[in-house]
Amino acid sequence: MKNTFRILTVFILIVLMSCQESVSNSDEVKSTELPIVESNEIDRVEPPHWWTGLKNQKLQLLVKHPNIGSAEVDISDQGVSLVKVNKADSPNYLFLDLELSKSAKPGKFNIVFKQEDGSELKQTYELKERQKSADEYVGFDSSDAIFLITPDRFANGDPSNDIIQGLKQINIDRSEGYERHGGDLRGMINSIDYIHDLGYTAVWPTPVLINDMPNGSYHGYAITDYHKVDPRIGTLDEYKEFSSKLKEKGMKLIMDQVANHCGLEHWWMKDLPFKDWVNFQEHFEENFENWDWQMVKHSNHRRTTNQDPYASEMDHQGMSDGWFVKDMPDLNQRNPFMANYIIQNSIWWVETLDLGGIRQDTYPYPDKDFMAKWAGAIMTEYPNFSIVGEEWSYNPLLVAYWQDGKENADGYKSNLKSSMDFPMQKAIIDGVKEEESWDKGLVKMYEGLANDFAYVSPKNIMVFLDNHDKSRIYTEVGEDATKAKMALSYMLMLPRIPQIYYGTEILMDDTANPGDHGLIRTDFPGGWEGDTVNAFTGVGLTADQRDMQLFLKKILNYRKGSEAIQTGETKHFAPENKTYVLARYNDDETVVHIINKNDESFELDLTRFEELGLNGKTLKNVITGDTIIWSDKLVLDSTGSYLFTTKI
Repeated sequence: MKNTFRILTVFILIVLMSCQESVSNSDEVKSTELPIVESNEIDRVEPPHWWTGLKNQKLQLLVKHPNIGSAEVDISDQGVSLVKVNKADSPNYLFLDLELSKSAKPGKFNIVFKQEDGSELKQTYELKERQKSADEYVGFDSSDAIFLITPDRFANGDPSNDIIQGLKQINIDRSEGYERHGGDLRGMINSIDYIHDLGYTAVWPTPVLINDMPNGSYHGYAITDYHKVDPRIGTLDEYKEFSSKLKEKGMKLIMDQVANHCGLEHWWMKDLPFKDWVNFQEHFEENFENWDWQMVKHSNHRRTTNQDPYASEMDHQGMSDGWFVKDMPDLNQRNPFMANYIIQNSIWWVETLDLGGIRQDTYPYPDKDFMAKWAGAIMTEYPNFSIVGEEWSYNPLLVAYWQDGKENADGYKSNLKSSMDFPMQKAIIDGVKEEESWDKGLVKMYEGLANDFAYVSPKNIMVFLDNHDKSRIYTEVGEDATKAKMALSYMLMLPRIPQIYYGTEILMDDTANPGDHGLIRTDFPGGWEGDTVNAFTGVGLTADQRDMQLFLKKILNYRKGSEAIQTGETKHFAPENKTYVLARYNDDETVVHIINKNDESFELDLTRFEELGLNGKTLKNVITGDTIIWSDKLVLDSTGSYLFTTKI
């Protein structure tokens, strides 16, 4: 009898353990694996979808629907927990705090909203599977050369999307600098071979998200929906295709993002969720009917208030909270829901497009504590990623302030890998333009580079000579192609990440009205059917334009394979006799760049550069292919730049 009882007891224990294991296993299986009835009864949920497997398992959903604020919310998914339901000031919003368990799997689940009248609304939400691990998102660095494009002005690959009925600006007029011209993603996709063959390794298009504004919508910086591609530029699938085809060529896509402001016609401006969603919101709402450039509280643009230990609170607020223009509401990142929204939006695009980097517009203008949090969140998720911030200042101390690792007096830690080198941009242009004297000309470049002591990592600073906001280099140097070559070749030799604007390779200019944005962003010839000049094929280009195109192509493609230029040591010698010598070197190669501003043939004394260890060595001219023996003297036949390498 005792044996029978023992056997029965063991049997019961085995059954119980089996049941417990079954229950445990069922916990690991998401209810989304069971068939669900999909519903889309809510006007808007953002982000539109999310992913499993992220380091940060928290997700905050913005829910927008009439009177949704009074609803009770239920999520019946074992892999997703509803932590908190946050009401907004507007009755038409909810913000749902979710947490994904480590066992959460890709799939769909329903969110149920129970209304006060007993009715229910359902919204199906999807968690997607990540396409690769976080470590595999590798950002741009000093081995890259970046091609900057204004999409509306580069190439029109799909004329059928030029005019989209229902949007607020539907006209196309290529004769007007501030109207839409029709360039698009399909045009950029069709041009990838051209960009690759020039020697670029990354592409930065200015924003392609929708700017449904009544005018000036072509530039992309007045975004009216942070999850939607502008249909006049293309589709999300085309954006993904562009990224994918760049990857096939070994190139990266850098996305231009805007955390500081949105467009006045953004969908939420008609019904702001909180009373502090944008800065000076009360003033805006009180004066909306009479809103114009005189009514708006503009930024004072005093960016030094971020670093100035003596700055008044009034000045700092005026810089950070003021609007750029009347059509660009300044976002309040101090609102925690806005902060989460912007961070999640950036991650959403990294995952969606398989990005190789982010360029963040107007970096000093948003709340700087938020910007540190934003950059930190992205770099924590993607430790090998890259972000560059726009600090439009000619003071290298201000540029250095924003770089990660800088020990700032105020203790600020930015988490930002790269900032933009406006100081060197100015130094190079002044250096090649000015007549030589003790404190002018090439010495500006020499002393500008000496300021690298201020940077934690100079090679992670992004240098450029022109962009979508600055006059083109050809105009800046008085339409002197030789000076443009000096500037470009020097820039491409620096311990930096170089960026070049589309059309620089064919000497595009804004000389007719220097600084005019519409002119700076002129259409790239050959990007439109019927163009009589085609820079893609070379048809109709002048001899100078073809020469510059070939010049840049040779240097960029050489740079692509030269570790000495990409990551090597740097040494330069103070300018003398209208010449300036800079070298980049490692154990395998030395590359020497020489600028000569003498009008006639000049004999350069090479004994001054003995420490480079080149005496008696054979060097090749990267541009011409000719070789020289480095000895006591080198004859520089003409004004210009010379680029030599020990790699034969």
